[in-house]
Amino acid sequence: MKQAIKQMLQETPFKVQMFVKDCKTEHFIISEKLDGIFSSASLIKVPILIAVLNYVESNNISLEQVIKIAPEEWVEFSVISEQRLEQSTIYELLVWMIITSDNTATNVLIDFLGISGLNQYFREIGLPHTTIQRKMMDFERLAKGIDNTTSARDMAQLFSRIYRRNLLSPAFSELTLNILSRQRVHESLKRYLVDDVKLAHKTGGLETVDHDVGIVYSSSGDYLIGVFVTEVTNNDYARQLIGRISKVAYDYLVKREGMIK
Repeated sequence: MKQAIKQMLQETPFKVQMFVKDCKTEHFIISEKLDGIFSSASLIKVPILIAVLNYVESNNISLEQVIKIAPEEWVEFSVISEQRLEQSTIYELLVWMIITSDNTATNVLIDFLGISGLNQYFREIGLPHTTIQRKMMDFERLAKGIDNTTSARDMAQLFSRIYRRNLLSPAFSELTLNILSRQRVHESLKRYLVDDVKLAHKTGGLETVDHDVGIVYSSSGDYLIGVFVTEVTNNDYARQLIGRISKVAYDYLVKREGMIK
């Protein structure tokens, strides 16, 4: 597996950071450039999900609390905007933010907690490279080099803690995994998996980046996988690459040899 993946990385024209991690032992089976900081794209929505749930829980706020949405807050790539909704519950915003990567929902939730509050929480849970500096679809700030960032190690840390359910209460930890498992975007990690695989994950993409990271559940043992591709010139090829890496890892860890002990 390692040799096959290494060859893919050598042959790709893009920059790739990645890991495969055994959920039980927390051993990195494969790791590549874990500490390089890169544009998070929509991966940032996962720590936002955790931060909002923590805030709601800590302040005894109902997930059914309604938040107003001004029409000027509607942005592209949003079922909120498509429906022209002027209000939504916190629960609905969280679900849409993850399962369809809804940008309006994300921006409303960023305002709900505030950028500084979110960044402070990210540090508290051990994500030193994960930072919000702009809202979704704010290409003016992006053009100035102001972007949201993360690292492969941060994503491994975050998904490890989500898997172990030690960030939130048992009920909210289960809700987090439930939402991530309902992901509707499957162009990368799941692309070439023919089995009915349970995968709790999140994608992220811009013109020059494509990412996918999550938890793969299997009878052979659960594992984390994250593939983060930057300096992309062809998004579909980048997603194919993530799919090919995922398929090699799945075939080795689940179909053939089981988890490495």
